[in-house]
Amino acid sequence: MELVISDLAVSRGGVPLLAGFSARVPAGGALVLRGPNGCGKTTLLRVLCGLQPAEAGGISVPPDMIAYAAHADGIKDTLSVTENLGFWAALHGGHDIAPAIAAMNLRGLEGRRAGTLSAGQKRRLGLARLLVTGRPVWALDEPTVSLDVASVALFGQVVRRHLAAGGLAVIATHIDLGLPDAAEIDLSGYRAALPALSEHGFDEAFG
Repeated sequence: MELVISDLAVSRGGVPLLAGFSARVPAGGALVLRGPNGCGKTTLLRVLCGLQPAEAGGISVPPDMIAYAAHADGIKDTLSVTENLGFWAALHGGHDIAPAIAAMNLRGLEGRRAGTLSAGQKRRLGLARLLVTGRPVWALDEPTVSLDVASVALFGQVVRRHLAAGGLAVIATHIDLGLPDAAEIDLSGYRAALPALSEHGFDEAFG
């Protein structure tokens, strides 16, 4: 399996962000998205996951094969660690949650309500959701936010195991996750041209 993105164009709030973006990520491979804030990394990942439509272009993998981890942890504060992961596992076909708990260092926290966890623990719980989805493609938007150095290294191991098992990942990050074979693309080179205003300028555009 591979992910092929062909001549993709995306916008945010009606403003063009990226145009002509193409990439190919094979099974076992990772693509790291670079570029300054606001260049379109988050929007590109949201389009990839089917959360908003593309303006043009194609994506070879359907959204139901992609697990998305963004800035929100996607957890319920009133549920325990086990209940949160159990919910997501059941939603995606009943995958065993024990490996996810072990992989993200959540042992000993299984009965704790998510709302009582530290920011880093909540983040690890949110990322553990990836492991219970059973989905082969991971789309990760700054996944290491709120993680300390040890937890960043732990998550890097989780990503490497996912790739070694034949999965693939597209990651927007400024942090080194220890993926020496990952391809990198700076989205600054795909910035879309803004529509030109007519000679009447803003008067016509907003008249």
